[in-house]
Amino acid sequence: MGLGGTTLQTLKLATIPTPSSSSLRSVFKPLSQSFLYRHSRRRPALQLFFVRGLSAPAVQATATATPKTTSPDENGMKQQWKAAIDFKWIRDNKDAVAANIKKRNSNANLEHVLELYHKMLNLQKEVERLRGERNVVANKMKGKLESSERQRLIEEGKNLKEGLLSLEEDLLKLTDELQQEAQCIPNMTHPDVPIGGEDFSTIRKMVGTPHEFSFPVKDHLQLGKELDLFDFDAASEVSGSKFYYLKNEAVMLEMGLINWTLLEVMKRGFTPLTTPEIVRSSIVEKCGFQPRGANTQVYSIEDSDQCLIGTAEIPVGGIHMDSIIAASLLPLKYVAVSHCFRTEAGAAGTASRGLYRVHQFSKVEMFILCRPEESDFYHEELIRIEEDLFSSLGLHYKTLDMASGDLGAPAYRKFDIEAWMPGLARFGEISSASNCTDYQSRRLGIRFRSSEPALTNPKKGKSNLAPPQFVHTLNATACAVPRMIVCILENNQQEDGSVIIPEPLRPFMGGLEFIHPKPR
Repeated sequence: MGLGGTTLQTLKLATIPTPSSSSLRSVFKPLSQSFLYRHSRRRPALQLFFVRGLSAPAVQATATATPKTTSPDENGMKQQWKAAIDFKWIRDNKDAVAANIKKRNSNANLEHVLELYHKMLNLQKEVERLRGERNVVANKMKGKLESSERQRLIEEGKNLKEGLLSLEEDLLKLTDELQQEAQCIPNMTHPDVPIGGEDFSTIRKMVGTPHEFSFPVKDHLQLGKELDLFDFDAASEVSGSKFYYLKNEAVMLEMGLINWTLLEVMKRGFTPLTTPEIVRSSIVEKCGFQPRGANTQVYSIEDSDQCLIGTAEIPVGGIHMDSIIAASLLPLKYVAVSHCFRTEAGAAGTASRGLYRVHQFSKVEMFILCRPEESDFYHEELIRIEEDLFSSLGLHYKTLDMASGDLGAPAYRKFDIEAWMPGLARFGEISSASNCTDYQSRRLGIRFRSSEPALTNPKKGKSNLAPPQFVHTLNATACAVPRMIVCILENNQQEDGSVIIPEPLRPFMGGLEFIHPKPR
């Protein structure tokens, strides 16, 4: 689920509990050896892969410098960073990039980016020219010279140095401005993505049919009240609107959903993680979200460069930041459990009542890093996992190929799943799966290197290793707990006011089969 919205606030957060039963020990695997490659001097070689055209993001193509992070300023505030954007590719594919910006309703200013890039190239040439002249003067002064000639060269060198310092300062400012503008350009779009707004999204798959009830259907709020599962009133007094207490069987249901989902995904080769829930603003930006500004959904911590996470995609994406991974270790698959925090500014109305749209919730998130040519395959794998999970719970749902206007900046393609919610009498989004290609990895500096030698002969004294490539990243929601609780309560309600617990969850809820109304 994406991030978008408005207000900036400050919250304190609690750590989510993690299952630690001895019965889980055999399922957990040690963390990947790829951690060993961070800052490693010994690096295996690379097999080059050429990914071009519409299957590549706007920043795809030739390898450029890994993004680097500088030290925080004297106030300890936001750190500066640079994405490894391929400006030459953008310039050479100007028409395709412009068309992509238009179809995604982006406000990126491509003409301004190209104008700044042109100015930067010219300024770089002038800087190099002055550096060359300065070197010529320095070499002349090494020889035996008349006093007057030496003095003339000293003055000339001084003037060149001052001019060079001024130009280098201008170049630095211009480069920063170019980065700022270029980072607004969204990822390229998969050729099969429907063009238009959300209403143009197409249905890939429809599973099941709506439950038929012979009695008046209750929504999850009414069910929760009668079954004593939630307390929104007390939470509103304690924390504000859109917060809640879970009570009684609802707590067991949350823990059951998390533990069941975690184990099901781990069976498919994913490494489990719990993550930090406070991250640096720069990590949020590198993942393609805006931590500050008019349209943010991110809670920023006052007087700091930190934010609360809106999704575990952000801290998981940062694990391998500024590192080179051995190609033999790809794909890296993670499943992360975390709390998520979102401002949800502007969300109102009956469709957002209760647990459907809240400021804090628990979520299980899948994240994959892979070779560029494999990301479409793993995107299909992620959506299959989601569909298998929701089918196991007996949900009626549809899978959508989201239209271009509904894609966030990082997504090359996104599939959403919407489940039928009888209390709302409509479908509601319960998960999404996005292929972000190398949009995030170019910002986070995550590359891979193969053990294969370079395809061309290296120059004398140079390594025969080909340059590393940027990985592709993908993310998908395995379980957004509040909306899953909505689905389970509303779809499994009985005429006597009870709710049936889906069979797969029962072993994770102490064998509980029903939630019964409490005696008054």
